[in-house]
Amino acid sequence: MIFKSVGEGRPYPEHGLSHREWAQIPPRQVRLDTLTTTKAVLDLHSLLAKDSTFYGDLFPHVVQWRGELYLEDGLHRALRAALHQRSVLHARVLDVDAPAGQEADSE
Repeated sequence: MIFKSVGEGRPYPEHGLSHREWAQIPPRQVRLDTLTTTKAVLDLHSLLAKDSTFYGDLFPHVVQWRGELYLEDGLHRALRAALHQRSVLHARVLDVDAPAGQEADSE
Protein backbone atom coordinates (compact mmCIF):
# COMPACT_ATOMS: atom_id res chain seq x y z
CA MET A 1 0.00 0.00 0.00
CA ILE A 2 1.42 3.37 -1.02
CA PHE A 3 -1.27 5.76 0.23
CA LYS A 4 -3.85 5.56 3.01
CA SER A 5 -6.54 5.89 0.33
CA VAL A 6 -7.20 7.27 -3.13
CA GLY A 7 -9.75 10.03 -3.23
CA GLU A 8 -11.38 12.04 -5.98
CA GLY A 9 -11.64 15.74 -5.25
CA ARG A 10 -10.97 17.87 -2.21
CA PRO A 11 -13.24 17.15 0.77
CA TYR A 12 -11.90 20.12 2.76
CA PRO A 13 -12.98 23.76 2.42
CA GLU A 14 -11.22 26.03 -0.08
CA HIS A 15 -8.12 27.54 1.54
CA GLY A 16 -7.26 30.09 -1.18
CA LEU A 17 -3.47 29.92 -0.71
CA SER A 18 -1.37 31.27 -3.57
CA HIS A 19 1.89 29.64 -4.68
CA ARG A 20 3.76 32.38 -2.82
CA GLU A 21 1.82 31.65 0.40
CA TRP A 22 2.48 27.89 0.07
CA ALA A 23 6.19 28.70 -0.27
CA GLN A 24 6.11 30.30 3.20
CA ILE A 25 5.24 26.95 4.83
CA PRO A 26 8.41 25.04 5.73
CA PRO A 27 8.52 21.47 4.43
CA ARG A 28 8.38 18.57 6.85
CA GLN A 29 8.47 14.81 6.52
CA VAL A 30 5.18 13.05 5.82
CA ARG A 31 4.66 9.30 5.58
CA LEU A 32 3.16 8.26 2.27
CA ASP A 33 0.84 5.78 3.97
CA THR A 34 -0.84 8.61 5.92
CA LEU A 35 -1.89 10.49 2.78
CA THR A 36 -5.20 10.44 0.95
CA THR A 37 -4.89 11.62 -2.64
CA THR A 38 -7.26 14.18 -4.11
CA LYS A 39 -6.65 12.88 -7.64
CA ALA A 40 -7.38 9.36 -8.82
CA VAL A 41 -5.75 9.75 -12.25
CA LEU A 42 -2.13 10.37 -13.11
CA ASP A 43 -0.27 11.07 -16.33
CA LEU A 44 2.63 8.67 -16.90
CA HIS A 45 4.40 11.22 -19.12
CA SER A 46 4.53 13.59 -16.13
CA LEU A 47 5.56 10.83 -13.75
CA LEU A 48 8.47 9.73 -15.90
CA ALA A 49 9.63 13.17 -17.08
CA LYS A 50 13.04 14.16 -15.74
CA ASP A 51 12.04 17.82 -15.40
CA SER A 52 8.51 17.33 -14.06
CA THR A 53 9.08 19.61 -11.06
CA PHE A 54 10.89 22.32 -13.05
CA TYR A 55 7.92 24.71 -13.15
CA GLY A 56 6.33 23.90 -9.80
CA ASP A 57 7.14 23.76 -6.11
CA LEU A 58 9.79 21.19 -5.27
CA PHE A 59 7.66 20.07 -2.33
CA PRO A 60 4.20 18.50 -2.55
CA HIS A 61 1.29 20.36 -0.96
CA VAL A 62 -0.65 18.55 1.76
CA VAL A 63 -3.77 19.82 3.52
CA GLN A 64 -4.52 18.61 7.03
CA TRP A 65 -8.26 18.66 7.71
CA ARG A 66 -10.12 16.95 10.55
CA GLY A 67 -7.02 14.96 11.45
CA GLU A 68 -6.52 13.58 7.92
CA LEU A 69 -3.76 14.44 5.45
CA TYR A 70 -4.79 15.13 1.84
CA LEU A 71 -2.24 15.27 -0.96
CA GLU A 72 -3.45 18.30 -2.91
CA ASP A 73 -0.50 18.76 -5.24
CA GLY A 74 2.47 16.47 -5.85
CA LEU A 75 0.97 13.09 -6.72
CA HIS A 76 3.70 12.43 -9.28
CA ARG A 77 6.45 13.32 -6.79
CA ALA A 78 4.88 11.08 -4.14
CA LEU A 79 4.66 8.15 -6.55
CA ARG A 80 8.23 8.73 -7.67
CA ALA A 81 9.31 8.55 -4.01
CA ALA A 82 7.42 5.26 -3.61
CA LEU A 83 9.06 3.85 -6.76
CA HIS A 84 12.42 4.64 -5.15
CA GLN A 85 11.39 2.59 -2.08
CA ARG A 86 10.96 5.67 0.14
CA SER A 87 8.12 5.66 2.68
CA VAL A 88 8.33 9.39 3.49
CA LEU A 89 8.65 12.60 1.53
CA HIS A 90 9.12 16.24 2.41
CA ALA A 91 5.95 18.25 1.88
CA ARG A 92 4.44 21.58 2.85
CA VAL A 93 1.53 20.90 5.22
CA LEU A 94 -1.30 23.37 5.71
CA ASP A 95 -3.63 22.74 8.65
CA VAL A 96 -6.95 24.28 7.58
CA ASP A 97 -8.35 23.67 11.08
CA ALA A 98 -5.60 25.80 12.64
CA PRO A 99 -6.07 29.55 13.20
CA ALA A 100 -5.18 31.61 10.12
CA GLY A 101 -1.45 31.95 9.51
CA GLN A 102 -0.43 28.74 11.29
CA GLU A 103 0.76 25.62 9.54
CA ALA A 104 0.53 22.12 10.98
CA ASP A 105 2.88 21.31 13.84
CA SER A 106 5.72 18.93 13.10
CA GLU A 107 5.15 15.39 14.29
